Amino acid sequence: MTSIVLPATDDLRARARACLDRIGVVIPEGDELYARTPITGEDLFGLKGSGATETEAAIAAAHDTFLTWRTTPAPRRGDVVRRFGDLVREHHDDLAELITLEAGKIRAEAYGEVQEMIDIADYAVGLSRQLYGRVIASERPGHRMAETWHPLGVVGIISAFNFPAAVWSWNTTIALVCGDTVVWKPSEQTPLISLACDRLLARAAEETGAPAGIHHLLIGGQETGEALVDDRRVALVSATGSTRMGRSVGPRVAARFGRSLLELGGNNAAIVTPSADLDLTLSAVVFAVAGTAGQRCTSLRRLIVHRDVVDELLPRLTAAFERLPVGDPFAEDTLVGPLISPAPLEAMREAIARVTQDGGKVLTGGEQVATTAESAAYVRPAVVRIDGHTPVVREETFAPLLYVLTYDSLEEAIALQNDVPQGLSASIFTQDQREAEIFMSAVGADTGLVNVNLGTSGAEVGGAFGGEKETGGGRACGSDAWHAYMRRSTSVVNYSGEVALAQNISFS
Repeated sequence: MTSIVLPATDDLRARARACLDRIGVVIPEGDELYARTPITGEDLFGLKGSGATETEAAIAAAHDTFLTWRTTPAPRRGDVVRRFGDLVREHHDDLAELITLEAGKIRAEAYGEVQEMIDIADYAVGLSRQLYGRVIASERPGHRMAETWHPLGVVGIISAFNFPAAVWSWNTTIALVCGDTVVWKPSEQTPLISLACDRLLARAAEETGAPAGIHHLLIGGQETGEALVDDRRVALVSATGSTRMGRSVGPRVAARFGRSLLELGGNNAAIVTPSADLDLTLSAVVFAVAGTAGQRCTSLRRLIVHRDVVDELLPRLTAAFERLPVGDPFAEDTLVGPLISPAPLEAMREAIARVTQDGGKVLTGGEQVATTAESAAYVRPAVVRIDGHTPVVREETFAPLLYVLTYDSLEEAIALQNDVPQGLSASIFTQDQREAEIFMSAVGADTGLVNVNLGTSGAEVGGAFGGEKETGGGRACGSDAWHAYMRRSTSVVNYSGEVALAQNISFS
């Protein structure tokens, strides 16, 4: 088989430097860590990392700045975010190119991620004038009771490689308008796009007169993240990553009575009913599995198909997977780019080996794609048919691997959907209103995101994003997610001129 021809690493390095130059980023050169591209699997630049000294200084500066930033009127805080959104619009192409270079996303997905940054900036600017409290009826005459929200403090953000810019922007834009300051520890696998985002936000602060200390970037490893987790000055830790990471972060933050917002693993399923529109189902399923090469927390991992339609759907599904163009994410016809590193490829191979030992059958995919770059990891998305129970299905494999199961009743299908430790996203494909309502009800999917006639991946910034169970329970982005970034006070004013106790208590 002919190897797929990939760009030379030198050419990719030049593209990265050109994007950074246009944004105004000065690369902190060093040899403590490396910016790497999964397109060829090779290093682009050596970088200076953030050690214990830089981490302490960033947290201290963020805490000091918070003491004044919290008194800035919220609409004025929104001015910084508005200007940041404008700068992202100006550098849309450069930011998208950096995401493709570092995360391996195809151009359309990278462009979409930057658009998500713009959307959340717009949302946060509007939010800056809508940080509403409420007035509550008091049982005591001549009393007014109200609920108000106040800035929380320093927000520590720990983000993952697969959405290196969007998830940071969800947290940061909302935190800033809520009056918090931010210290960001991005994935070590995506430092360049992180430097670019930090520079644009610094420009926005400069141009709007906001203090420079509202945001700090730390390019570091596990020790840097642990410092954020353990420091009492960090009021909220928002961490995106694996469930294993969350098991460490959550208890450590709780031990010091801090707050955590966890967005962890997903093992998402879609149910295909007998009434489903199979053309629509096919399109939605293919993207949900293969988008970002299966490296989304919302990627589709399990397809639960009714026995009456499985024999019609599976041949079409496998044929669609076999036609998916895999290769250079900069190429216009590519739909599946590289895995971030060889590690998820090995995890995918191991999962396929285990499931086939338990009787599963590989219908298509799973093989590594030959390329001109020996260190890169490209793989064909795989579909595996399962008849029976296998524990592998309950685990998340962060790669384009789809398990197909069958069911007879809707109750059985929902039980299969819910029978995993994770609880992020779920879908049902049906034209039956009753089935859709049951799936969305209290006896339906136990996930934070529930979809009807669309895939498990993809989210709009207006809705709160997050999941239940081992997904962590956190909510970022829209709806009332801003509550996580603020503290609540219930205040009572007595204007009656007399002391009155609640519950009709008399103490005279």
